[in-house]
Amino acid sequence: MSDTHNLPEHYDGSGLYEIRIKGHLDDRWTGRFEGLTIALEENGDTLLTGPVIDQAALHGLLKKVRDLGMPLVSVLPVGPGPSSDVKS
Repeated sequence: MSDTHNLPEHYDGSGLYEIRIKGHLDDRWTGRFEGLTIALEENGDTLLTGPVIDQAALHGLLKKVRDLGMPLVSVLPVGPGPSSDVKS
């Protein structure tokens, strides 16, 4: 199960995040995390990866995770937004 990173028009380049949750999300939760890639890992975790426009949006995502009742394993910034220099 995987969605692509669709950057919102108002994205300010705050960065990409990985949010790891203990347990697998089923298909009914895909819409709740729109814009994030959802990867079900072999160890039983779910990895949500994608752009987060600002700290308020990050806190909103964390509230959604809390509401699922699934343990939060980690939240990691994994890189700057698309406005940074990218070497090819």
